[in-house]
Amino acid sequence: MSSPQYKLSSSYLTGQFLLAMPSMADPRFERSVIYICTHSPDEAMGLIINKQVDDLCFIDILEQLGIQPKSPTCSEIYVHRGGPVGSRRGFVLHSTDYHQDDGTMKVSNDIALSATTEILRAIAEGNGPDNYFMALGYAGWGAGQLDEEIKNNAWLNVPADAEILFSQDCSNKWHLALAKLGISEHMLSGQAGHA
Repeated sequence: MSSPQYKLSSSYLTGQFLLAMPSMADPRFERSVIYICTHSPDEAMGLIINKQVDDLCFIDILEQLGIQPKSPTCSEIYVHRGGPVGSRRGFVLHSTDYHQDDGTMKVSNDIALSATTEILRAIAEGNGPDNYFMALGYAGWGAGQLDEEIKNNAWLNVPADAEILFSQDCSNKWHLALAKLGISEHMLSGQAGHA
């Protein structure tokens, strides 16, 4: 079975998941689930949500920034590889119960994106958003690049799910997001389908 065909619409893919097809040739994106933060005719940007950084934790980042962790949950916060671009730049996807006038972009009714030390400080103090996901780096595409990759059967898109997004278990996110389409891995074909 070939993948469902992507149709470009005026809403594009902002606020959706992209799932790497099993045939994904780039090992950086193998079995990736990407939350798309912005998608326009000129560019697209998203964060990989299922690739955890093994040798770095939130406490390490706080230490580098000179922020004192006050919340006991700081030691339980994972950092993820958001993508290959700007790998030293941090991003936090979070619930919209937290907002800064400068530095927070609302992605959907439920999800926002912040890239400031203020949100890290708020989380460290226990005053941050109820739900959050922390990443270093991002996935980025130039004008028309993502659309072309989807047409070439590199990605599937599926409506985002906050439960999958904010889950600490990275190992199942790709399969859970794929299941939202009502299909399993063995049903996917690496061949692009054209009518």
